[in-house]
Amino acid sequence: MPGVNELNTLPVDKLKPSVDKVWVWLHEVPDPEIPVISIVDLGIVREVVWEQDTLVISVTPTYSGCPATAVINEDIETKLRAEGVENIRLERRLSPAWNTAWISEEGREKLLDYGIAPPVEGTGACGLGRPQVTVCCPRCRSVNTENVSQFGSTPCKATYRCKDCLEPFDYFKCI
Repeated sequence: MPGVNELNTLPVDKLKPSVDKVWVWLHEVPDPEIPVISIVDLGIVREVVWEQDTLVISVTPTYSGCPATAVINEDIETKLRAEGVENIRLERRLSPAWNTAWISEEGREKLLDYGIAPPVEGTGACGLGRPQVTVCCPRCRSVNTENVSQFGSTPCKATYRCKDCLEPFDYFKCI
């Protein structure tokens, strides 16, 4: 039987971090394509739960072919392992499909401050037979803007131009 002093040196089980703490950590993981916004602000982290000793993170990509998905998963694992979480399972959740309404208000402000016009909810994609979306210029805040191309720097963005300050900018398409 170990003595009292020996009991104090036995390994102590590591406590699992709370789900709330994990959400805080995930809020520190930037989107690889738009590093000013976190994956939590983007709304792609759907659920964080402990299943016995395994931390399960459910992630919904912005679209099924998003090239950043693998990088995001790697960044999540890297962050959580750095915080001491050993058993991690990432689940890809495709239903319901992600949409831009899931971007947080804080995330929308960060996009605007970064120079990307946030999505205008309820507008859907502009195209044949659809009216032009009124988009606020992230530089001068004018709404005197026009769509230059439905294709921007990434598949989720369109290119707009401000008619007042004459600067081009990305618009995060509403999905």
